[in-house]
Amino acid sequence: MVLSAFAIKDTMRTVKNESFGTGEVLQYKVHYGVINAGEATIQVAPGLHRINNRPTFQTSVSGKTTGSFDFFHRVRDTWTSYIDTASLLPLRFHRNIEEGNYRRKETTDFDHIGNKVVVNDSRKNHKNVTHKVPDNVQDMVSGFYYLRALNLDDFRTGQTIRLQGFLGDEIFDMNITYRGVVTVDTKAGKIKAHRLVPRMPSNKLFDGEDAITVYLSDDVNKVPVMFEAKMFVGSVKVDLYKYSGLQGKLNVVR
Repeated sequence: MVLSAFAIKDTMRTVKNESFGTGEVLQYKVHYGVINAGEATIQVAPGLHRINNRPTFQTSVSGKTTGSFDFFHRVRDTWTSYIDTASLLPLRFHRNIEEGNYRRKETTDFDHIGNKVVVNDSRKNHKNVTHKVPDNVQDMVSGFYYLRALNLDDFRTGQTIRLQGFLGDEIFDMNITYRGVVTVDTKAGKIKAHRLVPRMPSNKLFDGEDAITVYLSDDVNKVPVMFEAKMFVGSVKVDLYKYSGLQGKLNVVR
């Protein structure tokens, strides 16, 4: 069975959300093998913001290198998505990338009724560029919040969730396979979690189609408690260690 997140509509969809709200803060340690390589934070701002006169969650994902990794290849990345509270679709997306000597700032405004986006990029000749997009297209951040709103208890092992996303100037498919409930050992404790495996296209970074695994807590919050990635140059684990502002109790088994 395939669950599709896109369907032809003349108005924005409505999605029931009981999993997250304003003021949620999730903090992670990033490990490269046995080395503590960085830190990341995923959070929802304390209050709602209005974009195009609609209430939105201001959500952000930020990451930075630490220790020796900061010396050899400094990273300071922030991705911010303003997510419509009713549809869980992005209305505006920012990304600010600082990786070594590379810099890029970009803003994408979404028009879901007109099925288009307008991108403003810090690079030359990338101002007010319009792209056509499919119905209910997500950005990289809002897509994960949409997954959290789904009732994963009704899913069967092997079921596929299909989303479509937009980043930069490209539309991409996000096909995610549900792999059941497992217990994962995190710095926040042992937590029962839904295991999701997004299918990765062939690339020079990740080792195989199933190189990334995402674990969402098996409770009302469906918090991402761990990410694992198999890369050609080693393995990376992003591990929850601190959290606040959840909608309910985290399913820590011990």
